Amino acid sequence: MITASHQTAWLRWLASEKRYGQNTLDAYKRDLDDFSRYVTSIGIASDTPLSRQLFRGWLAHMAARQLARTTIARRVSSLRSFYRFCGQNQLLDVPDLGWLHAPQPPRAVPKSISTDDARELLQAIFNRRGADWTKKRDFAVLMLLYGAGLRISEALGLFRKDAPLGEWLSITGKGGKMRDVPVLKAISEAVDDYLGECPFDGGPDAALFLSSRGKPLGARAVQRLLEGLRFELDLPAHVTPHSLRHTFATHLLSNGGDLRAIQELLGHASLSTTQRYTHVDESHLIQIHRDTHPRARR
Repeated sequence: MITASHQTAWLRWLASEKRYGQNTLDAYKRDLDDFSRYVTSIGIASDTPLSRQLFRGWLAHMAARQLARTTIARRVSSLRSFYRFCGQNQLLDVPDLGWLHAPQPPRAVPKSISTDDARELLQAIFNRRGADWTKKRDFAVLMLLYGAGLRISEALGLFRKDAPLGEWLSITGKGGKMRDVPVLKAISEAVDDYLGECPFDGGPDAALFLSSRGKPLGARAVQRLLEGLRFELDLPAHVTPHSLRHTFATHLLSNGGDLRAIQELLGHASLSTTQRYTHVDESHLIQIHRDTHPRARR
């Protein structure tokens, strides 16, 4: 079963070898805690080996709680990773767990927004209340998400010494993976405008984007910004900071961008992850077909 010492060793390994971020580690810990609570709730002894019956009971318990299939899939993956680690490091006598599989989650299709909505979203920042420099800051952050396809953590992880932005920007993504992304002139100008008005300067190693108190800007502040803009403009609920990254990829694909190049720009390890955007663009392909095929004009 799962002991605190084994769990700690596994999480340390994920942090050092896999270079997972703290949010991911916290989620994996919650996954194992959920399994441990289930085992305790049904009165199973702590030294009882993992069995198919016990595992299936946990699956049924999660389904009865109406957890999302993606959540169930991640929790099973966490449990499998934990036991594999314990077996390889001889922490536990782990039998063959080839049968340990999660239900197949539905294929998630990224949600993006239209070009007009993206433009209106960016322009609306300057109509809000607040200091001019914070508006320019918010505009620069969203420009990096939409114009360069950065994750919110990547944009907020930039330092003052990264500016002024050149034609290329070196980004450290998930798992410490490095990639270079091209920077549009409009993005570099937005960052320059923000820095020209920002009243704080913590030096080259300070965060590029700062709060109104001079502290590093947090992800929650950007999320609240999008929530407010979404309400003001009556945009759908899926408009979030991450949806701007999806929009970046979708709009590139719609305008003839190469799928492999988009994979590199987004920092996806697998092309199959990027291929989700081909489904997003189906409406565009259908419209092209209807507009150009001779038989569609009957």
